[in-house]
Amino acid sequence: MRIEQLEYVTAVTRLGSFRAAAEELHISQPALSVTIRNLERELGVDILERRRSGTTISDAGRELLPDILRVLEAADRLRRAADDQHRSSRVVRLGTVNAATVPLVTPAIRAFRTEHPQTQVEVITAQGDAIHRSLLDGSFDLGLVNLLDGDDPSPELESTEILRAAPVVCMRADNPLAALPRVTVDDLLTQPLIAMRSGYVMHRYVHRLLAGRTPVVSYATDGAEMGKLLVAEGLGVTVLPTFSVVGDPLERSGVLVHRPIEGDDAEVLLMLVRRRSAEAATATGDLHRLLVEHAATYVEATVPPVAAAVAVAR
Repeated sequence: MRIEQLEYVTAVTRLGSFRAAAEELHISQPALSVTIRNLERELGVDILERRRSGTTISDAGRELLPDILRVLEAADRLRRAADDQHRSSRVVRLGTVNAATVPLVTPAIRAFRTEHPQTQVEVITAQGDAIHRSLLDGSFDLGLVNLLDGDDPSPELESTEILRAAPVVCMRADNPLAALPRVTVDDLLTQPLIAMRSGYVMHRYVHRLLAGRTPVVSYATDGAEMGKLLVAEGLGVTVLPTFSVVGDPLERSGVLVHRPIEGDDAEVLLMLVRRRSAEAATATGDLHRLLVEHAATYVEATVPPVAAAVAVAR
């Protein structure tokens, strides 16, 4: 007995003829007839009554029909479970603007590996616009992007705010600005500035903050991680959201410190995004959940030091 034999029986019963069933199943009518006849011989029961006026299910077939349907339903559940398992064991691609990678992405992936040991995770650094395009065309499954408070999330994507932080000046612990409780724009302009390249939210923020004024020296780089490394090497200071600094190994070891910006109340949002229309695989949904959970854990771990700067969205 084969599953397709049962499927053929239900198709003929539903449509009332071998011809219509053969057309729907995309097989020849003789092949359909032979397949069902072989099943009837195996079971020792005439399941169908064949007449010139059409084909109907026999009394014996009607008694067997509930069992046939239960077998087909079980087979369908098995196929769906196998499909879910296949989708759960694929590669999950996370595009990120490289913010909060250490305090957020790393522990979330560590927890994800426990739940999905056979699933690969690709973390791909890109600018926000590139992440947006890659989510829409299916190249990425999830994305982490920054917005400034007041920016509108993309209507094409499902967006979840997971962190909110004030921009701060990140510097080496031996930098003169580290002795200040807060850094003014005038203070910032006395230092070489390591800025994010055009296309990053922090580039837009710093451009607005300086209002056309120019630092003594400036560098441009891709992403917060490279910016922090250049700061650690003594090349200057950078401006980042708090969640890109607090919890970083360079900050935990005391190499880097950060100070709030005087007179500025801007906030940077870290958004977890995915396609609205996508039916998320189990693995993708679990990584989404873990990122949200670890964002909440990160906030709890950094309170009270950054209670005024970091908050999980209600």
